[in-house]
Amino acid sequence: MRQKLAFLIHFLTASGGCFALLATISAANRQWSDMFLWLIAAQVVDSVDGPLARHFELKKRFPSWDGSSLDFVIDYATYVFIPAFALAHSNYFPEPYGYLLAFVIVLTGGLYFADDSMKTESNAFLGFPAVWNCVIFYLFLFEVPVGLGGVVILILAAAQFFPLDFVHPVRVRKLRWISIALTFVWLIISARVILADMQATSFDKIVLVLTGAYFFFIGMVLQFMRKKQANAS
Repeated sequence: MRQKLAFLIHFLTASGGCFALLATISAANRQWSDMFLWLIAAQVVDSVDGPLARHFELKKRFPSWDGSSLDFVIDYATYVFIPAFALAHSNYFPEPYGYLLAFVIVLTGGLYFADDSMKTESNAFLGFPAVWNCVIFYLFLFEVPVGLGGVVILILAAAQFFPLDFVHPVRVRKLRWISIALTFVWLIISARVILADMQATSFDKIVLVLTGAYFFFIGMVLQFMRKKQANAS
C-alpha cells in the first residue's frame, strides 16, 4: 500500500502539466491574471514534488520511472515556453520585437535546461535559472517601459550562462529557512496581487521587489563568501 501511495508523487509532478495547459488557454485568451495563477500553482507543485520524491526514494522504488525527466518537461513549459508565448501574444512589445524576444527566451531557456552543469555542488543554480514566469510577471505588474524591458530580457538570457550562483530556496542548505520563509511570503503576496487582477498596493510592490532582490542576489553573495573563505585558507 505504501508503495502505491508513493507512486502518487509522480501524479503530483504530472499535475503540473494540467496547470500548464490551463495557463496556456488563459494566455491565449489574454487572461493574464488566470495565467499567472495557474503558473504559480505549477510552481508550488514543483517546489514540493522533489523533496517528496527524495524522501520516499522514488528512484529506488520505481527505477523505470524517471521523475526528473517528467519534471524537466513540465518545468520548461511553465518556466520558459508559456511565459515566452505570453510575451509574444500580449503585444507588450511592438512587432516584431515581441516575437524576437520570445524566441530568445525559448532558445536560451532550452539550452539552459539541456546543460547538465546547471547545478553546483551546493545545489544552487549556475547561471540565471530561467524563471521567465517570474520575469514576465514583474514586467507586466510594474509596467516596465518597453526599452528597459527588452534590455532586461537580453541581460537575463545571457546571464543563464554566466558562472554566477542563484540560490535554490529548498535545496541550498545555507540560509535555507530564510529562503523558504521568503518563498512563502513571495507566493502569498503574488497570489494576492493576481487574485486582485494584477492590482498591487505599494506594500505589495515593496515586498515583491525586496524578495525578488533577495533571490536574485543571495546566491552570488554566498558564492563570493565561499571564494573569500577559500582564498583565506
